[in-house]
Amino acid sequence: GRKARDFYRKRGGYDAEYINLGDNVNYQDAKEISQYVINAYENQVYDEIYIVYAKFVNVLRQVPTVAKLLPLDPPSQEESELIYVDYIYEPSAEEILLGLLPRYVGSQIYNAMLEGKASEHGARMTAMGNATQNAGEIIDNLTLVMNKVRQAAITDEILDIVGGAEALKKGGK
Repeated sequence: GRKARDFYRKRGGYDAEYINLGDNVNYQDAKEISQYVINAYENQVYDEIYIVYAKFVNVLRQVPTVAKLLPLDPPSQEESELIYVDYIYEPSAEEILLGLLPRYVGSQIYNAMLEGKASEHGARMTAMGNATQNAGEIIDNLTLVMNKVRQAAITDEILDIVGGAEALKKGGK
């Protein structure tokens, strides 16, 4: 959002922004962003690409998250030994990876957009719940004040009536 944009503008190296994408998150927006990101990386504008977003944990909790998009980290030595199987690829593995890269980056960006939107809605729900609770407390306090004022007015009327009756008793004798 705007706060993150302003933060990174001050730090320098800020190049592009995609905010206010609307309430309907769609993959087309993520695809456009991923094309821009991949082009910037391939043209060596940036050595690394990260995405910063609010990760949705639950309605009450959203966690600021930084995820590395590019370059892809190869599996560790242990992981690669565990999952290594010698396949013959057609087309080549490199061509397959080049074809999958835009989809991978696009899906990661789309996921971040969905997480961000869910976080926004969660924060909004929490804020509205708090506002409703606060409004209820204000209504309760105002009702109490109104009842006290009304009771005081009734008490004054009763005192006036009793005082008038006493005056009539004394005046009539």
